[in-house]
Amino acid sequence: MDAIALRVRDGKTVEFRPTGSSMVPLIRSGNLVTVVPVDPARLEVGDIVLARVAGTTYLHLVSALDPARRRVQISNNRGRVNGWTSFGRVFGICVAVEGTERPGALAKAAPAPEPPDD
Repeated sequence: MDAIALRVRDGKTVEFRPTGSSMVPLIRSGNLVTVVPVDPARLEVGDIVLARVAGTTYLHLVSALDPARRRVQISNNRGRVNGWTSFGRVFGICVAVEGTERPGALAKAAPAPEPPDD
């Protein structure tokens, strides 16, 4: 999951199949998900993000926001809170699961980097 997070952090759109049951029914083990870089300031409770919390990278829900301290709380879909993490450790947002778009998620994508001047 860390290698995927690095690719998203570097501006790439990534498709992968996470395993586990902590996000059922939103994401089932082996579902194809699409994750794009995110602007953390646009996040809302309920967004599915790729984030690093206490040394582990998760594809979990935003369960609370603290914009003044530029951090989000990350939880699974079964009520377990993973903890708080800074905006800088939120790498991407899940915009689709099995080809079905997540409503409003794409609007929270980070702007594409400017191409270099030649």
